[in-house]
Amino acid sequence: MMSTTSTEDCIHFLDEIIESRRSIRSFKNDIPSKDAIKAIIRAGLFAPYAGAAVDQRDFRCFVVIQKGSPTMAKAGDMMQRRVKAMSELLSLKMQGDPVMQSKAQKFAKRLEVVSREGVPGVGTAPYFIVVAERKGFPPVEQQSLAHCLQNMWLKATALDLGFHLVSATADMAKEKEFCDLLGLPFGEFEINGCAVGYPLKKLPPAHRQDVEEVIRWLD
Repeated sequence: MMSTTSTEDCIHFLDEIIESRRSIRSFKNDIPSKDAIKAIIRAGLFAPYAGAAVDQRDFRCFVVIQKGSPTMAKAGDMMQRRVKAMSELLSLKMQGDPVMQSKAQKFAKRLEVVSREGVPGVGTAPYFIVVAERKGFPPVEQQSLAHCLQNMWLKATALDLGFHLVSATADMAKEKEFCDLLGLPFGEFEINGCAVGYPLKKLPPAHRQDVEEVIRWLD
């Protein structure tokens, strides 16, 4: 059966979803259905990937970890340890380097908080989803993962679910113990992740500059 939705309606719905997309950091305890999580993952599966760089058969996979599970506890602990090590290393690099201190001060403080309190979204949201992209040449896995996560984010928004990027996940591809936990062959994938659940409160749409203010037309 053909869709009766007009092109204008489709454009309106898409614009509404894009403009409603927000980063959610506080989640309800309610667990979204597996069908909803599958729908979000399916959207990510249809995102662009580096077809010239990798085999098309198994270029991307998803690992879903639920809040309260033993795997979530282990993942959170590993990630917190990794962030703590990063925080200590950055602190050493900043010593005696005024330029780095001025540039990295805000990020360094953020790392300190996460190293004490844990990685946001990992264990605080109903689901932590790790997306893995097979390595290829040229190495553009993180670009592909960005496309994938954006698709997932928009789908989650359309389903009235909250979504939060867990950027600390990317560095965990260097940890064999973490890859083993996820069942991923060490060294074969780059990874990134997100937290998904019902938002504790709905945020208002984001505000951006008028489009004419950010365009430079060249002849």
